[in-house]
Amino acid sequence: MEHRSEADTALKRLGWVLGLTRVGILAERVTRAFWPLWSLVFLVLAALMMGVQDELPLEAVWTLAALAVLGALVALVAGMRGFAVPTRADALARLDATLPGRPIQALMDHPAIGERDAGSRAIWQAHQARMAERTRAARPVEPDLRVSRLDPFGLRYIAVLALAVAVLFGSVARVGSVAEMAPGSGAALAAGPTWEGWIEPPGYTGRPALYLNDLEPGTLELPEGSRVLMRLYGEVGALSVAETVSGRIGEVPSASEPEQDFIIAQSGNLEVLGPGGRVWRIDMIADAAPKIVINGSAEVSGRGEMTLPFAAEDDYGINGGTAVIALDLGAVDRRYGLAMPPESRPVVTVPLPLPITGDRAAFEEVLIEDFSKHPWAHLPVTVTLSVEDDAGNVGQALPEALLLPARRFFDPLAAAVVELRRDLLWSRENARRVAQLMRAISHRPEDGAFKKETDYLRMRTILRRLEAYSTRGLDAEHRDEIAEALWDLALKLEEGDLGSALERLQRAQERLSEAMKNGASDAEIAQLMQELREATEDYMRELARRNQQDGEEGEEQQLSENSMQMTQDDLQRMMDRIQELMEQGRMAEAQQALEELQRMMENMRVTQGQGQQSPGEQAMEGLAETLREQQGLSDEAFRELQEQFNPNAQSGQSQENQGYSGGDGRGEAHDGTGQGRGEGEEGTAQGQQPGQGELEDRQRALREELNRQMGNLPGQGTPEGDAAREALGRADEAMEGAEDALREDDLAEAIDRQAEAMEALREGMRNLGEAMAQQERQGQQGTAENQGNAQDPLGRSAGNRGPSGTDEGLLQGEDVYRQARRLLDEIRRRAGESARPEAERNYLERLLDRF
Repeated sequence: MEHRSEADTALKRLGWVLGLTRVGILAERVTRAFWPLWSLVFLVLAALMMGVQDELPLEAVWTLAALAVLGALVALVAGMRGFAVPTRADALARLDATLPGRPIQALMDHPAIGERDAGSRAIWQAHQARMAERTRAARPVEPDLRVSRLDPFGLRYIAVLALAVAVLFGSVARVGSVAEMAPGSGAALAAGPTWEGWIEPPGYTGRPALYLNDLEPGTLELPEGSRVLMRLYGEVGALSVAETVSGRIGEVPSASEPEQDFIIAQSGNLEVLGPGGRVWRIDMIADAAPKIVINGSAEVSGRGEMTLPFAAEDDYGINGGTAVIALDLGAVDRRYGLAMPPESRPVVTVPLPLPITGDRAAFEEVLIEDFSKHPWAHLPVTVTLSVEDDAGNVGQALPEALLLPARRFFDPLAAAVVELRRDLLWSRENARRVAQLMRAISHRPEDGAFKKETDYLRMRTILRRLEAYSTRGLDAEHRDEIAEALWDLALKLEEGDLGSALERLQRAQERLSEAMKNGASDAEIAQLMQELREATEDYMRELARRNQQDGEEGEEQQLSENSMQMTQDDLQRMMDRIQELMEQGRMAEAQQALEELQRMMENMRVTQGQGQQSPGEQAMEGLAETLREQQGLSDEAFRELQEQFNPNAQSGQSQENQGYSGGDGRGEAHDGTGQGRGEGEEGTAQGQQPGQGELEDRQRALREELNRQMGNLPGQGTPEGDAAREALGRADEAMEGAEDALREDDLAEAIDRQAEAMEALREGMRNLGEAMAQQERQGQQGTAENQGNAQDPLGRSAGNRGPSGTDEGLLQGEDVYRQARRLLDEIRRRAGESARPEAERNYLERLLDRF
């Protein structure tokens, strides 16, 4: 029996392990048998802690209570039927299953045969010794508490979550209130009546809620609109609420109602009458109306956007605001097109901008809107700003009387077109007058009123449409259509065709001159001045490119008596001087300086050294040629459109309105020959109108040429070069649209798409010019760094002078005196600057004394 004693000893050593394993099995069986019961208990307890019984009717509470008790009994009975207390054998089997070879079962076994054989006994003892050794590694088995197979919908987790929410946001004290609902229960009466109360200020105030049971009697300062919630428990009538803060009239609920809810609308008293009652004095903090003021004058940007600064404040925060613009009809100068009674138009209402982040209790903002296309542009209006807070209070600023800021047109013809558009929008009764004025303006286009034939053609097209609509009665839709066409024409006249650098420069100079004459604002002057600077830079680059091209062709470049050589710095100083005079209000001197700049630019020739054209210059030249060809196609499409509107007109009778055959020996024939015909010349082609197939083919060829040029465009990888490619891609799409429109004989659509293509071409050329300028600056910087060996004995760079001992690079003729005069003026200027060191000024004065 020695081997049995070893087995019993090994099993005794497993006592605590077996005990813990048995407890784990018990937890498993309890969890699996009674999880519906404890889930139901958790849900009921969570509902009671959240006060559901206080919100539902008494009948509903008892019905739910009966269902909960019934469900609990069912769950309990089902759990008891499936529950069995684990035995020691269950624990041994569970533990033995976790050990290799089931050693515990081996220790409890007996040999079936050979028990009397000494050899067999020895083998059996050795086997049990090994099994006993394996039991030393036994550890308590962890219980498996998973019941997902029994609860596939996770109802137990919902119950646990509900209980957690109730613990955080509910109250255990509320569970006892369900006992007071029992019929004939005297527990509540024995404990006496009780009450609870809360005060919730409006959310926009940011103040916390107050629990009245924690507040001692006294004075409370509360915002207007605070909500008071009172609950009375116990016998009805034992407690009541008396208040004078709500200002309620009419049908008021009883003071002894178990639950009372009202809003603080005035100062007064709040009192709970009865056992444990209290009284508070409520001082209401009135919600003040917001305030808003206009804290600056309205201004207009160069693009026509109105900027109106304002400041607003409120005790808590502003929720929104609007600006209302109304026509001040009494202040309008009722003359010309405004003499007619205006058509009724609603006031203009725009939302005010609010801070995106930060406090809205006090802030300053700027209203930015563009009213350039509105019929009231530049007319007297009243602007009224108003703001509203979260409580619904509205604050309003005093109406501001002003002329509605909008874009100004400095070109006289563009300004006239805009005025005609305003008259048409003022009243449709002005249609006849507008048509007469348009006829008068376009009567003799050869006198120079129109700088471009296309502008004249556009005006005549608009005129015919206006007259056609007027004969049938001009309605609002057609009026707006004509007004939009007039606006586009005015923009075209004002901004001009910027395809040519010289034309853009002249346009910028004319607009700046007109702005100075008409008293433009500082912002408008600054923008026009910037346009002049950019146009001048473009013109200088174009002159440099053309002069270099002329030099390659072997043409000799001569300077006439009136020609001058100017550097970019000279032009920059002159424009800085013009802007300085304008800022000082010396418009007459600024106008004179601008005229002098114009004369210099007309006489200026820029000379460049001989050399090959760079890829960028070749690309610019090719794009310029493409732009000119596209402009020519657009002009021909306009002429064909005009003659479609007036098929009986004789071609070529107006110098600014050439027909298909050119007329009077001017222009190109539309038949593809390119030969103009005089008015006395006859031929089979005269009077023929070719179809749009020819224009379509030329448009397609031009688009293919643009695609070829895009493939050789320099500057790839740079922001400017990528922007140029993107703009040229838009031009390609617009050309394709024009080609499709020509194929469908839709000339109006083709002209619009051709205009888009030209604008995209100009943008691409500007971006390409910027890319070339950037590369040139980088190249000059690198060249300057590598010219350290080209220095004179004093260590100064030789610059662009010729070799020492030669006359190469020196000024010749009267240029010597002009350069000497410029140097002398520069010395005088520097000598008069007191900020320079005294030694330098003494040296400059000695130079002046000597020369």
